[in-house]
Amino acid sequence: EKFKMLKAEGNDFVKKGNYEEAVHKYSECMKLNTEECTIYTNRALCYLKLYKYEEAKQDCDHVLQIEDSNIKAFYRRALAYKGLQVRKKNMAGI
Repeated sequence: EKFKMLKAEGNDFVKKGNYEEAVHKYSECMKLNTEECTIYTNRALCYLKLYKYEEAKQDCDHVLQIEDSNIKAFYRRALAYKGLQVRKKNMAGI
């Protein structure tokens, strides 16, 4: 029950564009249930919005270990890799 409430609060924060708070709520959810893949893909989305590509990739990797055909996890992991590549190029250009 608490899990559902935290997840709903996290989703509300995402809708408002408050990704830091959403990450906090999803992380609380994970303490209650580590097997719920949507929490990880939701948190990965927040990390992408916050330009935290490595964290987003890790969440997607975790989901794909549990559910190897999770489309959201594949897509968001690809976005994370893209973000990491862009960051590398920018760092090399300094």
